Amino acid sequence: MSKTTAVRDAMTKTQLLAEIAEDTGLAKKDISAVLDSLGAQINRHVKKGAVGQFTLPGLLKIKTVKKPARPAQKNVPNPFQPGTTMDVAAKPASVQVKALALKKLKDMAK
Repeated sequence: MSKTTAVRDAMTKTQLLAEIAEDTGLAKKDISAVLDSLGAQINRHVKKGAVGQFTLPGLLKIKTVKKPARPAQKNVPNPFQPGTTMDVAAKPASVQVKALALKKLKDMAK
């Protein structure tokens, strides 16, 4: 956490593991195991039948949002061609995953 310089190019996973290993003094293998475990925990929280949200304290909140099915509609006004109508196809119900930035993460961007 001692380095606060801005990164000009996005890091690859290997570069990220090497950077964290250098900062913490841990082995890259250990860092990789922690990230894999974090991914597994997120999966357990957001999968079907689970609580539907996961919070990485201070940084971000990942949550699922259930979108209900939308029926088909006929003769709906066309927003792109005023004065004409169009048919809108039905959409099945779906689940979306959203990531929300929390206060600490928002403050980092300032």
